[in-house]
Amino acid sequence: MNAIPGAARAYICCAVLGALACVLPVSALPGPLDPDGPWPAVLLLGTLYALCEAPARCRLLGRSVRGSVPVTAGSFFPVLLAAAFLLPPAAAALVAVPGALCGRVAQRPAGVRRVWRAAQLAIATWAAARAHRLLDGPAALGGTAHPGHAAPGIPDFPYALLPAGAGALAFCLVLSALDGGVFVTAERQPVRTAWRGLLGRSLAPYGAHALAGLMMAVLWRSPYGPLSALFVLLPMYISCWVFAQYHRERAAHQATIRALVQAVDLKDRYTRGHSERVGRASAMIARELGMDGERLEVLRFAGILHDVGKLGVPTRVLRKDGPLTPQERRVIELHPEYGHEIVRGIGFLGEARLAILHHHERLDGSGYPYGLAGAEIPEFARVVAVADAFDAMTSTRSYRRARPVATAVAELRRCAGTQFDPRMVRALVRALDRYGWQTAVTSDETASGPEPPPHPPLEATPAVAAGALLGAPRKASGAPAAPRGNAPRKNVPPPPGSDTLRRTPPPGGRP
Repeated sequence: MNAIPGAARAYICCAVLGALACVLPVSALPGPLDPDGPWPAVLLLGTLYALCEAPARCRLLGRSVRGSVPVTAGSFFPVLLAAAFLLPPAAAALVAVPGALCGRVAQRPAGVRRVWRAAQLAIATWAAARAHRLLDGPAALGGTAHPGHAAPGIPDFPYALLPAGAGALAFCLVLSALDGGVFVTAERQPVRTAWRGLLGRSLAPYGAHALAGLMMAVLWRSPYGPLSALFVLLPMYISCWVFAQYHRERAAHQATIRALVQAVDLKDRYTRGHSERVGRASAMIARELGMDGERLEVLRFAGILHDVGKLGVPTRVLRKDGPLTPQERRVIELHPEYGHEIVRGIGFLGEARLAILHHHERLDGSGYPYGLAGAEIPEFARVVAVADAFDAMTSTRSYRRARPVATAVAELRRCAGTQFDPRMVRALVRALDRYGWQTAVTSDETASGPEPPPHPPLEATPAVAAGALLGAPRKASGAPAAPRGNAPRKNVPPPPGSDTLRRTPPPGGRP
């Protein structure tokens, strides 16, 4: 547990103790030889849940199963909810332990993560069973006579839906609460954002799991017996397949982005690795701003792909070892538009496309390509602008050494309100205080290598007084002012093969 923060270790230990407190009362239940005891059901359901989790970890079985229907964590929660509906709380909590301990863990330390998962599921299943019993759930399932309702042995519908829903809600609440605690203690997320969105995203899937679990419980107690309850797992397997398709599509998205980034890194050797770090810094800012998981992921994509338009800039201009002429500078300033055109047909990028187009706009309106100002600049573009400038200052390139993080932060604060959104700067500072920042050499040479070229890449420097290109007024850089509104660029030779790229905003206003 050395890699886990001390607060997280203490939190996990508390969860384990809580799980033990939930499971220990099982010793007071009737013994294994008592036909009226819960042990046969505990054994069957515990084995069933463990078998459901096993393919994800078993190499031979996992390959054959995951080739068509991968097994992921949470796919078979209906088994745990059926246990919560059928068994006493302590026995239901015990059902979750074997499967959680043998389940697949993607990250290390695997042992600690399995113990944490077992404790979390045991507590959640115990809470679901308690909530179910508080509303006479066993009686509603036909275990005993329910006053004024159905006779023993006959499920009482629609009343049985109420305790089942309460159990599912308790299950969802406990898992969300425990997950949020991990985000605070292990990942050091702020308390105000750690739990945001966890419950809302979980209610619908856990509601579906509860219906499947209720169906399993009803069939379990029916004349057809426990074997009939297994048929409920078939729709769960189908849902696994649908979920797997989503993850395959997401993996394809990641591969597309990696290919684009690698192409940019090969073309511009001065900023190798820069894109990935800008994506990481953008995600850090988004987390501080409280963005939900989906928007955060899209913003990370925006940071990674912000310079993809370099693919449309001639290599001789990107790698020129002398001062840029005004004409060459105008060509480089087209790279946000080229980037927007390259990714325009990639639907999953969403808001990221506007961030790619506008990440060189300035709050005071003197940026490019369209001279947007203030709130006209999309939120994602304002985030990426800060992340881009920060990494440019703090990474070592072949033409200069990295600046200290404190120096870079001071420059960002100095330029807040003119070039950068102060809100985004503050969010980055908070994230740096919490997580720190790791830098690396991003070119083929170290800082002690050959003499640097006379100028740094245009997009790699922030708006600072000492030789900064982005922050300096356009007249000082020798380049004309960026066009505003719908004004087209003139006399700018397009890169080869880019004659279809737009040089002006789309009809109907600014993008």
